[in-house]
Amino acid sequence: MTTTTSLPDQKKVGMVSLGCPKALVDSERILTKLRADGYAMSPDYAGADVVLVNTCGFLDSAKEESLEAIGEAIAENGRVIVTGCMGEEADVIRARFPQVLAVTGAHQYEQVVEAVHEAAPPSQGPYVDLIPQIDVKLTPRHYSYLKISEGCNHSCAFCIIPQLRGKLTSRRIDAVLREAEKLVAAGTKELLVISQDTSAYGVDIRHDERMWKDRQVRAHMTDLARELGQLKTPEGEQPWVRLHYVYPYPHVDAVMPLMAEGLLTPYLDIPFQHASPSVLRAMKRPANEAKVLERLKSWREICPDIAIRSSFVVGFPGETEDDFRYLLDWLEEAQLDRVGAFRFEPVEGAQANTLPDPVPEAVKEERYARIMEVTERISAAKLADKVGRIIPVIIDEVGEPDEDGDIGATGRSQADAPEIDGNVFLRNVPAYLAQGAIVKVEIEDSDAHDLFGVVGA
Repeated sequence: MTTTTSLPDQKKVGMVSLGCPKALVDSERILTKLRADGYAMSPDYAGADVVLVNTCGFLDSAKEESLEAIGEAIAENGRVIVTGCMGEEADVIRARFPQVLAVTGAHQYEQVVEAVHEAAPPSQGPYVDLIPQIDVKLTPRHYSYLKISEGCNHSCAFCIIPQLRGKLTSRRIDAVLREAEKLVAAGTKELLVISQDTSAYGVDIRHDERMWKDRQVRAHMTDLARELGQLKTPEGEQPWVRLHYVYPYPHVDAVMPLMAEGLLTPYLDIPFQHASPSVLRAMKRPANEAKVLERLKSWREICPDIAIRSSFVVGFPGETEDDFRYLLDWLEEAQLDRVGAFRFEPVEGAQANTLPDPVPEAVKEERYARIMEVTERISAAKLADKVGRIIPVIIDEVGEPDEDGDIGATGRSQADAPEIDGNVFLRNVPAYLAQGAIVKVEIEDSDAHDLFGVVGA
């Protein structure tokens, strides 16, 4: 007689991930561990045995968004575990939603998994070992975030990241490179290097050296960048490597030749936050801005195609009209490629909350409108200069044929990071074009944020 054994149904976990890419990486790691423990992922609330909400707690508006997400998950499912940055305020969460099953803080992977095991015990027992150990990705297959460290050693007056995520904790260089190599082998065409302070990578572990391949490499941004530039896809192509959250320390100059040689994507995301010396002092920013304009000029001399993106805060306490005009003048001279602006918002626990001379909300709005007008004009002019050029573009999405059979696609240039920068919209692309392909595109038109073109010969 033949006896068959059927696998019990897998318990299913739903996930809502809010906030920055660093939180998204946390969500991927949690789901990967749960997948290895025998859980399946649920695409909706209804099919989940338990729902995880990975929260953001950086700004009060982000906290409110997190609370709304928790409320929606409770209303739709009822069995909710909360994690992430806002998990540090468990009393606030439980006061509003006493029925949550558990609350954990940022990157507390083991505690989250334990809470899931308690709320919905895995049902597959000895059969779990039969499940392939496959990493869960929440981004498209062709790009991946590579988190190199956690936490931050700075004490910026407007920020509570050190309270939420702790001091700088760098990963071993060989572990980072092994993960990057694995991602590229699995189909990643673009690596986005993230942390709270990429330039400070390795400071906490004294730039510890590890053997990688046949050589010693340091836990240092320049060593990391050089090694990532040696990676190759299974097709023998070089993946794009994009650096985010780079503070302009002197050693950043050393990555410019790597960009000029094509080993790194010519792109830097630098959180300048402001330009006025008095505002920067009040913000307790770690970098000296005095020579930044000179360095931008020298970087462009070494790598003319480099794109610089940054973000700025307007309406910081004590910011005068003269301070704001200084910022606008600085932006006119800096000619940054991509700029995001934010109105100052108090964050519970931040030092800035006690500073004198708060800026009225109406003034914040007026300054926000002015900075966006200036930066959009600069962006429009820079993008217009690309019309007529042929540039590499990575394809994010390919559309369906229209009534005439034409197929459109959306991609990004090397100057555009996913989610935060612009797009390149393509017309009449070949039917064989697939997501993740890197193709040469002739730019035909532009606006203030995006480019438009056609796949070149």
